Amino acid sequence: MYGGLELFSDLSERLKYNVPDFPICVYRGSLRFFDTNAFAYHWHTDLEFVRILEGSMDYVVNGREIHLGRGDGIFVNSKRLHRGSSTGSEHCVYIVVTVHPMLLGENTFAGKVYLDQKFGHTAEDFLFLSPDVPWQQNVLNLLGGMHESMLGAPDNLLHLLAQAVSLCACMADRIRENSVEPVEADQLAIIHRMTDYIHQCYESKLTIDEIAAAGSVCRSRCCELFKRHVHLTPNHYLTRYRIRKSCEMLKETSRPVSEISLACGFQTSSYFSHVFRKQIGQTPQDYRKQAPALPA
Repeated sequence: MYGGLELFSDLSERLKYNVPDFPICVYRGSLRFFDTNAFAYHWHTDLEFVRILEGSMDYVVNGREIHLGRGDGIFVNSKRLHRGSSTGSEHCVYIVVTVHPMLLGENTFAGKVYLDQKFGHTAEDFLFLSPDVPWQQNVLNLLGGMHESMLGAPDNLLHLLAQAVSLCACMADRIRENSVEPVEADQLAIIHRMTDYIHQCYESKLTIDEIAAAGSVCRSRCCELFKRHVHLTPNHYLTRYRIRKSCEMLKETSRPVSEISLACGFQTSSYFSHVFRKQIGQTPQDYRKQAPALPA
């Protein structure tokens, strides 16, 4: 079981491949290992496949929300901003498979042209996978098969590579040009600059005007971009990030709660405790006692 994301300041994720230098990632994950039962907005060059084993997940890809129930899945295209969450305390377990384009011929001219056409910014951002559609059920079964293969510490990486190529070829046969206007690269760049500013300065008192200035946009444009692509207001994103950092400190250090609250940008420990309880469902002290340790 795997949980946790390692993100850079531009929201890109450093993926942990099962076999070093073999860029396929296969793991079984659970949202309970993420604070607030949600993993943060992020992106990566790798193509991503998800299959829900238990519970449900609300997935957001480039600002569009998709509900995934048990047995459903989703394909997320390359370099798309995405996040997943479950409502309330519902337990969600899933399989994730990621495949880097370098395994699909990205380093050849013909391969790059083909991959840009099928998985570039003009292609669909995602494909919903339903067990009621035969070809999609085959994809979902293949995800389960890849997970079983990886559990067995495969000595035949060519077999795993063949499965990954089969997955991506199936998507390439069915993915279409985006039916909605693709997210402009400059909009995502602005979002990245503003979230990077929040990540660097969350311990200080921040205003929306300062966040907007980091993206070189006005206050209203800042709020519009956050709402469109992150589904949160700038202040809500800032608060969530502060709570996320406080959770890390509560689990990894013995610093007093009052000290952690100040280190995470909260003016008083009482207000910090109020916000923490509202988002996490328990006090910081109780969270520190009960927080699950991330698996190796």
